Amino acid sequence: MKTLIQKNALTYHSEGRPGKIEVIPTKPYSTQRDLSLAYSPGVAEPCLEIQAHPEDVYKYTAKGNLVAVISNGTAVLGLGDIGAEAGKPVMEGKGLLFKIFADIDVFDIEINEKDIDKIVATIKAISPTFGGINLEDIKAPECFEIEERLKAELDIPVMHDDQHGTAIITSAGLLNALVINGKKIETLKIVVSGAGASAISCTKLYVKLGALKENIIMLDSKGVLNRKRTDLNKYKAEFVTDRDIDTLEQAMDGADMFLGLSAAGALKPEYLLKMAPNPIVFALANPVPEISYTLATETRKDIIMGTGRSDFPNQVNNVLGFPYVFRGALDVRARAINEEMKLAAAYALADLAKMPVPEEVNIAYNTKNLKFGNEYIIPKPSDPRLIVYVATAVAKAAMETGVARKPITDWAAYEAELSKRLGLTNPLIKQIKARAKSNPKRVVFAEAENYKVLKAAEIVLDEGIAIPILLGNKNTITQLIEQFDLELPGVQIIDPSKKEQLEMRELFASQYYTKRQRRGVNAQLALDFMSHRNFFAPSMVENGYADAMISGLTTSYPETIRPALRIIGKKKNGTIISAMYIMLTKKGPFFFADTTVNMNPSAETLVEIAIQTAEAVRAFNIEPRIAMLSYSNFGSVEGNIPLKVREAVKVLHRDYPEMIVDGDMQANFAINNDMLTEHFPFSKLAGAPANTLIFPYLTAGNIAYKLIQELAGAEAIGPILMGLDKSIHVLQMGSSVNEIVNMTAIAVIDAQTHEVNGTK
Repeated sequence: MKTLIQKNALTYHSEGRPGKIEVIPTKPYSTQRDLSLAYSPGVAEPCLEIQAHPEDVYKYTAKGNLVAVISNGTAVLGLGDIGAEAGKPVMEGKGLLFKIFADIDVFDIEINEKDIDKIVATIKAISPTFGGINLEDIKAPECFEIEERLKAELDIPVMHDDQHGTAIITSAGLLNALVINGKKIETLKIVVSGAGASAISCTKLYVKLGALKENIIMLDSKGVLNRKRTDLNKYKAEFVTDRDIDTLEQAMDGADMFLGLSAAGALKPEYLLKMAPNPIVFALANPVPEISYTLATETRKDIIMGTGRSDFPNQVNNVLGFPYVFRGALDVRARAINEEMKLAAAYALADLAKMPVPEEVNIAYNTKNLKFGNEYIIPKPSDPRLIVYVATAVAKAAMETGVARKPITDWAAYEAELSKRLGLTNPLIKQIKARAKSNPKRVVFAEAENYKVLKAAEIVLDEGIAIPILLGNKNTITQLIEQFDLELPGVQIIDPSKKEQLEMRELFASQYYTKRQRRGVNAQLALDFMSHRNFFAPSMVENGYADAMISGLTTSYPETIRPALRIIGKKKNGTIISAMYIMLTKKGPFFFADTTVNMNPSAETLVEIAIQTAEAVRAFNIEPRIAMLSYSNFGSVEGNIPLKVREAVKVLHRDYPEMIVDGDMQANFAINNDMLTEHFPFSKLAGAPANTLIFPYLTAGNIAYKLIQELAGAEAIGPILMGLDKSIHVLQMGSSVNEIVNMTAIAVIDAQTHEVNGTK
């Protein structure tokens, strides 16, 4: 029987297009001219240029941003030697991480070979394709020789991440731990439990930092590497101790640091008690460390602790290193990744952890003020500054050590370029979900007789995003849960039409009748309405039986929103409701409004839409830069639409001078700040692109978001209703499971906001 996470992992990899990565064209290809340039006869020209000037391969091909992730599947995660094909999902995953964290393209290559000579020959033969080689999940000691030979024989960056990634991250943690406990690395007594690729690489880098070999004790599965041992390869032999000890317990006596890359439970609490004051412990066995964080911190209050787990402080996560090391190396066209570049990455990570933490990181980890100390010595993977700090440090080290072939001269421009590369990796979705998890709310799913809704409910329950309530026929819902093997333990199922809900229906009907009796609704009709899920669900929210509502997957937008409007109503002192979409694009998130509610808003309504949207955008910790759109640019064309937009902007400038808003303007000028600054330097938006677009009428906004979603592959989250007195949200008809999950997280955050503002 597979667990929920096992089932979800298989579904994740198999649903839709199998796997996790794809290759997409980067040049036009729609016409015969395009194809004649892309291939024959035009392609001959760059071929001849490269033949004459080999370095031009970087100018005319994708080589400069292409890394090979190569494995033979002999040491895959904690699974061991599972073979090349079985290791492919991991290599695809590594490719995904390269792309989303550092915008590096990847071909994953699985080699069905264990002979060192043949592996080296294969990689050398294909190396002209790539700007860099990332070796992955190759067992020790073969991995050492393979990497050494490739580094010696190739003129592109080569790195075995299993070795050096962990070394870089733990070195950063070690540097900062020493700042906290005041010890010197030259006198540090280090115990290393494990003698594989990662453990040896970590230890070598600590020596580069200043640790002394005579102060290091390393153990493998047979015990301490000491002079009695006759079974040691040359890599282990480098760390043989002269001390007459054989066990981990003996090694731990007076130790200042423990590095665990071995087995779960290897570090006993009594061993921990033998360590020197203010010990440093990196217990990195995964998924279960050598000693649990909870047990270790209970045993030693003075400990500085890190693990490989994301649910405890100081996670040693290789994604903090390898994407940015390769990013910096590729950007200066480095011949190698040398020790100085790895040290530069470690120092950059250490320095970054000492700096004030961006608010989006605090939000993602549900903390008020994450700051340097025992529980924060390593940056978080969601920190958007990583690409700038680490890649820049690596690039500079490559230049200083003479391995860079394309030196960077304008560092400010380079750092700005790095920031732009984040694109779709913007951490907004992660932040939204983290905020929802910090205080999950009861969300009623009005269309629970649907597999997608139930699957989304399973996900939000499992991830702790929300507490789902399922509305619909109990037998149908139960059958679907059984049919699709879903796990929804303890979730409440309510059928509005059943006798058991008569008392609740009568309460809701009485309230609805009171509100609508002069709008054609009598008492019986009100009671009949309450048998319908889209009337019953918002009534649950109105009466505190739920905190938020999700509906609209199978019904039209008006059918879904109209009952909610009549039951919930607008915010007190509010004049309108409106709707916003979050569009996640390659250039980052954009916010579109109004996209679904106000057909042809007046200037006054546009003002209110802009105010509501600005408030909603700020709720995601993003400062809105608002463009009021039109077919005109600052009066260049006359007409009713430009006129009302200009009137709205005039009011906003007068009454909200702190708001960054301008218009009327065309959409391309709003997004392309170079154009805007060149032609309209007086605009309040000059200097940076708009991130919030207010459309002059619903048709324009609705068409725009759907076109971008379909043609540009942007992810759309919405519609997010604004101006309602409670958290009510309507799905696009036919939304995917992922979109339902995202909207649920939005609904939870909206409910949290209502609770804080006293409108729950």
